[in-house]
Amino acid sequence: MSVESPQPHGKSNNVTEFVFMGLWGNKQVELLFFLFFLLCYLVILTGNFLILLTITCSHLIEQPMYYFLCHLSLMDLCYTSTVVPRLIRDLVAARKNISYNNCMAQLFTAHLLAGVEILILVSMALDRYVAIVKPLHYMVLMNRRRCNTLVFMAWGVGFWHSVALLLVVLHLPFCGPNQIDHYICDVKPLLKLVCKDIHVVNILMIANSGMVVVAVFLILVASYILILYNLRSCSSVGRRKALSTCSSHVMVVILFFVPCIYIYVLPAGSENKDKEVSVFYTVIAPMLNPLIYTLRNMEMRIAMGKVWSKMTHSKFQ
Repeated sequence: MSVESPQPHGKSNNVTEFVFMGLWGNKQVELLFFLFFLLCYLVILTGNFLILLTITCSHLIEQPMYYFLCHLSLMDLCYTSTVVPRLIRDLVAARKNISYNNCMAQLFTAHLLAGVEILILVSMALDRYVAIVKPLHYMVLMNRRRCNTLVFMAWGVGFWHSVALLLVVLHLPFCGPNQIDHYICDVKPLLKLVCKDIHVVNILMIANSGMVVVAVFLILVASYILILYNLRSCSSVGRRKALSTCSSHVMVVILFFVPCIYIYVLPAGSENKDKEVSVFYTVIAPMLNPLIYTLRNMEMRIAMGKVWSKMTHSKFQ
């Protein structure tokens, strides 16, 4: 039996570890999905690594759109590596346990990286808006210094959001049970284990995560509506190119934000499909992002071919 360490501010906390209930109770189904998620993770690693390699080793890194895409791929790699390896391990593990400290670390890291990713998507929408609405001033408005500022701001806001979330959860009393009805340490499944009234905490969580996600999503939707409105004055070739780029961004935004809104706007305790829906933004969206940005983008495909031929040429010299 583990000895309980003294808790600050009179907080009652008898829990030293949590146990994930996982996605499914059926062992055969879990083994099948072990192979599926392992394949998904390999695709995520390969696809995002190829994007990073192609952009950093070509002229594309000089363009703001690809500079932001580089950061988006990095966030996808880091975020999925925080969540998916443990999910894969737990699908075949006899006991899906995680220590209290590791659970809090996963909660903080996942929300930090997801927060940064959301704001990188906003920066990408801003970049497309300036490119289409103010093409003559594009290089001045979206210079490297401004792009760096947007990335630093994304990290700053993401960090603030995660710290605020973590401080609230650290001051909550967990007296047992310790079974998390999920495959990751997230706010809502943890709130269901708190042994006090969580009405006020629920409101804080919805304000911190839910309303922010909805507000950012509406800003992104508004920006793409403005982009489409301004495309009327473009030539047919320019319009086609802009629509191709923007449609890729819109697909990524929908894949990421719609499941997030579903999860973080509804309060904890409500009966919904949180853990099943969260698979979309923890696994499916990061896996499809590289495919969306490479298969639909001629510039990326050409740059990828050049980088690959340069690497193979230097290898055989």
